[in-house]
Amino acid sequence: MTLRTIVVDDEPVARRRLRRLLRLDPDVQIVAECGDGVAAVDAVRALVPDVVLLDVQMPELDGFGFLQTLTPEEIPVVIFVTAFDRYALRAFEVHALDYLLKPVDGERLARAIARARSRVAERRGASPAPLDQRLMALLTELTAERRYLTRIPVRSDGRLVVVHLAEVDWIAAADNYVTLHAGSQRHMVRDTMGRLERELDPDSFVRIHRSTIVRIDGIKELVPDFHGDYTVILKNGARLTLSRTYRSKIEAVLRRAL
Repeated sequence: MTLRTIVVDDEPVARRRLRRLLRLDPDVQIVAECGDGVAAVDAVRALVPDVVLLDVQMPELDGFGFLQTLTPEEIPVVIFVTAFDRYALRAFEVHALDYLLKPVDGERLARAIARARSRVAERRGASPAPLDQRLMALLTELTAERRYLTRIPVRSDGRLVVVHLAEVDWIAAADNYVTLHAGSQRHMVRDTMGRLERELDPDSFVRIHRSTIVRIDGIKELVPDFHGDYTVILKNGARLTLSRTYRSKIEAVLRRAL
């Protein structure tokens, strides 16, 4: 049985090592390599792989964020790849999920692939394909353990200003900073979109583009354009681009809000 496989890791050296080891198994077909979680979401939806080797620590959208962006039906069999991370290792062991420590050992990878092959065979025999209950339990735990931000301290003219997230309409990426748009005010904070997204309440904010997060109750309407994308119009009049990567996510969020 051929396993259509995607390798997701932001380190080129790590991807090369995985590619070399995977090619020792003639029944593994590498259909894509991705250097970040956003590209991986696109690849999974376009290529529908059987297995994904998923790095946990990545910029913008990490391994856990990648899984939480996909719907349960879209998630393939997952083998996690991680440097030593006490929380990640505990979570994987508690839920009996496959993980590989960097640098990846060939024999350990072969055993993980063998187990993945068995799970893929089980999925192919089911209709619809079930999401591994151990993975579902992990995602549930990640959601339950989160403590979300309610305010962000911002330095301005030598002062420390507290910006309440209840006042923020949308957030934009700006190199190594993010810009908080709160009414007529703009506040720049040194942070990444991926890290900030993980700390925001998903019932209040949703990512609509790799460089944009919006407050859900500030959305007025979605307007399709001529290229298959949408423009998100906020109640304050701001017009923002919704990329295809995040379209299903925002549609699911808006359905929940109705």
